[in-house]
Amino acid sequence: MSLIKKELTEKSGFVMEFSVSKEAFDKAEMAAYKKKVKSINVPGWRKGKAPKAIIEKMYGKGIFFEDAINACIPDAFEEAVKEAGITIVGNPSFDLVSAEGDIVLKAEGFVKPEVTIEGYRGIEAEKKVAEVTDEEVEAELNRVRERNARTIEITDRAAAMGDICVIDYEGSVDGTPFAGGKADGHDLKLGSGAFIPGFEEQIVGKNIGDEFDVNVTFPEEYHAKELAGKAAVFKTKLNAIKFEELPEADDEFAKDVSEFDTLDEYKADLKAKMVKRNEDKAQGEFESALAEALIEKLVAEIPEPMFEAETENYVRDYDTRLRQSGLDLNMYLKYTGLTLDGLRAEMRPQAEKQVKVRLALEKIAELEALTVSDEDVAAEYTRIANAYNVPEDQVKGMILADDIKADVLVARAMDLVKENAKVK
Repeated sequence: MSLIKKELTEKSGFVMEFSVSKEAFDKAEMAAYKKKVKSINVPGWRKGKAPKAIIEKMYGKGIFFEDAINACIPDAFEEAVKEAGITIVGNPSFDLVSAEGDIVLKAEGFVKPEVTIEGYRGIEAEKKVAEVTDEEVEAELNRVRERNARTIEITDRAAAMGDICVIDYEGSVDGTPFAGGKADGHDLKLGSGAFIPGFEEQIVGKNIGDEFDVNVTFPEEYHAKELAGKAAVFKTKLNAIKFEELPEADDEFAKDVSEFDTLDEYKADLKAKMVKRNEDKAQGEFESALAEALIEKLVAEIPEPMFEAETENYVRDYDTRLRQSGLDLNMYLKYTGLTLDGLRAEMRPQAEKQVKVRLALEKIAELEALTVSDEDVAAEYTRIANAYNVPEDQVKGMILADDIKADVLVARAMDLVKENAKVK
């Protein structure tokens, strides 16, 4: 088995011829015969016992040929690719060139593209970290108070803004009830804006047990076109009034919801977390801007199979995340009305960006002679195992060391770009 010739074509294509020795092919053909003979009936022979020559005479010389060729291709092609010094992307096509003596095959497909990139040191990019104000800290504190509020039944006063009112209602237009306009025991927080404009205000001042009409007009842009702009009457009954009482923002509250003893300490921690969140957001936007700049500087004829393969990776990753939340891809597509091709189309732009950025960083790693040691690979295995809380041996069984090395190398190239960037 050996490479005969290779030719690199435009747009990162290749054509290559390689051979399979007659000895290797005959061995593969005999293996195909032994596998297939068990299911072949030949008159005068017990099933599975007919000689190869007899079967070929009866069914034709080529009965085992295709199976033998298919068995030979993987090893022979891998050896030829190694000899050619190219990296294949996607699935090539194969054709038979000659079956006289050694088998000669032709492969056509695409290779990883040649890449050039310049000016990756000193890229200018903005990094804007939003300031955390005292008002934002107070707003965050109030959100925590709301999550820890207790609900109190109100019996001694009329409904007011901010109350949760339990109501029955039935709506009609011109005296005719409409679909979706009726409910019993519905919780409505007055002032939430959850209902048609003007509805909630008309409950204010009503007492438990009151039955009354609420008169409203549907907005012109209402989603149900048959109701848009129409005047409606909702016959309404107020069954109960509830109120969410927020806990006092004091030291006791801080002790209840955190590991801190005072409110000041808790607020300082809230602010620190908000600052960190803003810094992380700014860093992500900064790195995204650098990635876009690298794409602009990249020169490469990227073959379509690279984009297709990365898009499929995105789809598989999305399916994995759905399964972790109790769904799967088929269920998601059914609920959303999206097709698989539609999902691919949504994910394609990000997949293209990922392919381009990785090619750029791989080239930078090559130009800068960056290296990754065995210790670096071991440390990355440990990091992944800890991050996903799985045994390290399991991670090693799932991810090849060469893939880990390649990922670490790309990360180091990105670090180099960041370290040499001009931050605005």
